[in-house]
Amino acid sequence: MAPPNDPINSIFSVLKPAKTDNLFQLHGGKLSLKNVPLLSEVPPNVTFKPYCSVCPSSDAPPPLFHRAQSLSSKGGFLGFAQDGPSDRLTNSLGKFTGRDFVSIFRFKTWWSTQWVGNSGSDVQMETQWVMLDVPEIKSYAVVIPIVEGKFRSALHPGLDGHMLICAESGSTRAKTSSFDAIAYIHMSDNPYTLMKEAYTAIRVHLNTFKLIEEKTAPPLVNKFGWCTWDAFYLTVEPAGIWHGVQEFADGGFSPRFLIIDDGWQSINMDEQDPHEDAKNLVLGGTQMTARLHRLDECEKFRKYKAGSMLGPNRPKFDPKKPKLLISKAIEIEVAEKARDKAAESGVADLSQYEVQIAKLQNELDEMFGGGGEEEKGGSNKGCSNCSCKSDSSGMKAFTSDLRERFKGLDDIYVWHALAGAWGGVRPGATHLKSEIIPCKLSPGLDGTMTDLAVVKIIEGSVGLVHPDQAADLYDSMHSYLAKSGITGVKVDVIHMLEYVCEEYEGRVELAKAYYKGLSKSLSKNFKGTGLISSMQQCNDFFLLGTEQISMGRVGDDFWFQDPNGDPMGVYWLQGVHMIHCAYNSMWMGQIIQPDWDMFQSDHLCAKFHAGSRAICGGPVYVSDSLTGHDFDLLRKLVFPDGTIPKCIHFALPTRDCLFKNPLFDSKTILKIWNFNKYGGVVGAFNCQGAGWDPKEQRIKGYSQCYKPLSGSVHVNDIEWDQKNEAAGMGSAEEYAVYLTEAEKLLLAKHDSGPISFTLKSSTFEIFSFVPIQRLGQGSVKFAPIGLTNLFNCGGTIQGAVYDEGVAKIEVKGEGRFLAYSSGSPKTAYVNGGGVGFEWATSGKLSVDIPWYENCGGISNVTFVF
Repeated sequence: MAPPNDPINSIFSVLKPAKTDNLFQLHGGKLSLKNVPLLSEVPPNVTFKPYCSVCPSSDAPPPLFHRAQSLSSKGGFLGFAQDGPSDRLTNSLGKFTGRDFVSIFRFKTWWSTQWVGNSGSDVQMETQWVMLDVPEIKSYAVVIPIVEGKFRSALHPGLDGHMLICAESGSTRAKTSSFDAIAYIHMSDNPYTLMKEAYTAIRVHLNTFKLIEEKTAPPLVNKFGWCTWDAFYLTVEPAGIWHGVQEFADGGFSPRFLIIDDGWQSINMDEQDPHEDAKNLVLGGTQMTARLHRLDECEKFRKYKAGSMLGPNRPKFDPKKPKLLISKAIEIEVAEKARDKAAESGVADLSQYEVQIAKLQNELDEMFGGGGEEEKGGSNKGCSNCSCKSDSSGMKAFTSDLRERFKGLDDIYVWHALAGAWGGVRPGATHLKSEIIPCKLSPGLDGTMTDLAVVKIIEGSVGLVHPDQAADLYDSMHSYLAKSGITGVKVDVIHMLEYVCEEYEGRVELAKAYYKGLSKSLSKNFKGTGLISSMQQCNDFFLLGTEQISMGRVGDDFWFQDPNGDPMGVYWLQGVHMIHCAYNSMWMGQIIQPDWDMFQSDHLCAKFHAGSRAICGGPVYVSDSLTGHDFDLLRKLVFPDGTIPKCIHFALPTRDCLFKNPLFDSKTILKIWNFNKYGGVVGAFNCQGAGWDPKEQRIKGYSQCYKPLSGSVHVNDIEWDQKNEAAGMGSAEEYAVYLTEAEKLLLAKHDSGPISFTLKSSTFEIFSFVPIQRLGQGSVKFAPIGLTNLFNCGGTIQGAVYDEGVAKIEVKGEGRFLAYSSGSPKTAYVNGGGVGFEWATSGKLSVDIPWYENCGGISNVTFVF
């Protein structure tokens, strides 16, 4: 993983004297970079200020401040002034046409994705940044809307090539008429260095967040895990979780972390008994108007008795039941949609629909067991004080039993929304001061995709805990969870704050209060790292909420099929997911450890997802249903001890993909690069077949693009200079290249031609580039490829020592070890014992390696020439 790095020893810490002449100039209505016009027709009310004039000092750590100062001639701030104060101001920054850009915009309140174009009018609403290609000087420039005072900004499209900036507070109580630094611009001759330098400068200027190099990511980034969401949805309960973990253990893959997703909390609807849990909830959506009425676990988990799953008389559980419940709930959802469609078309008598829905609901209730599982355990009423429980029941007893049975289970996380639950906290139900706040959407969100979560949250409003008590909200939940054996939380629905900020001085002020409380609780209760952020892909979270948070989702949810019913969505939505993750990592990876989300190992495109997760540089976790596993596939991702052969950086798109459309231009294959300890890797993925439609404002299929494509890979696709540990590998004279799917071994140099390939839709290839070494002064050339039965074979190499005629390799895992060797060795040893090997004149040298449990799966492989 990228973090933690010492800022003092970072590749950026070599200081250069700050230049007084800025490379950007605003004059005569033109914003230029090294005399190359970037924006024309810049309005006279727009200002440009060099970095040092706005940020002459900072409370940021001195190494970061000096780094930013040393680069100050490469960046500056844009501002503007208007005649009258407002809570929402929109202004043109100027015009550009005929210049390629890549950008990230919010296509939903919560989620962002990539967009390309060549004009300011091509920019989408709610754009988080725009990178411009400047080939005239072989450089790149980025425009990043940021926060100033109580305002947060985004880029919007304008007419006739103009690009607009919109600054909004979200509250009529917070108004202004001018900004000095509402957007930051920066330049570099390297697009990846550009993003690092730009976000370093913004971090120093705002001092409201920290870079990933300043933080430590949670330990689970190196491990395999299971999330309960797609397995159970809201029907999750202890016996089901137990059976799920047991299935993985029986298959040889005990998860090292578990995420108990939505469904474990004590929630109910406003019209229900304030002390009773909502019953028989199944699908996501049915819970989105519900609120917390207690801050601990719901009855399903509270009634768990210590030891009940450990003994021979475990409670019976039908592994088929969750799927049956989900199937019936989907029937109800389809019937409700049919009713709503009929109502919209003017049908007056809806009784037949209501009768059908009621019938299906009764059938669902009967499947749950009559009145609901909760009623079997007696009333939910009683003491709601979390601290008075005994250790013999509830969440603490359950997590204790899980760890007793499954020794490798290091972390157990639970889900919660930023406001506590989707609908917040029920007023009067807890010690917290909560108020039902109606939701108001920003006009900018009119340009985003219709979303069930948004519809439901608006329908139910939010039970918002007063921001003065935000810290109390989180500490009350988290301190109880920590005492109950929970080691972290997945925090979701983060951007609902912008819907309810009118009475609280706006979205920036409300966000500051909530993020401060969340960070404080994270430090106190979960060792400062135990948090995964989700539904958080808007700039004010990253600029205000990540002082402590070090990990977050970089993609939309994994959708196993199109929720709108397109059967091809089973396929084309999977490529869309990868584009989200790869391009979002360009900016999010500067601040948090990118998390590419879970997937299902038995999905039709499971292998496609697995290939990307193998080299993404983050954790690998699945959301498999009970009995729905492909253990053979998981063996290509996960070591027997539940750790993973993880890359040491986070994956990013290659340069030749940056300004292209890998989703529906019918020609571009997504390529992502990363590093292992002893080589680089490029993954090529045919993601074509879907994407954003600006007119329909939704992601849809482009079936004409779902077809085989050809492309090429070169060693120079890997940005070797982006990490100190990899920089030396970039200067190798020659590389061994292994193609994981084709099982080919090739040789390449920097001046070699590219390696050509063809990929069918929803397929991939992984190219491992390993520098070739000469063994001492001898003539033998050698390069360790790794275990070829794993997707990221290079990630299995833990160490390498070369001497005169000897190569010693540390390898983790079991399977077929491959190396390139120009000559055949005389002998081979594994952990000191002589073994047989195979060598071919093509240079393929291989030996079989077993799993050595006592050595943590590490084998010492030695070849003597």
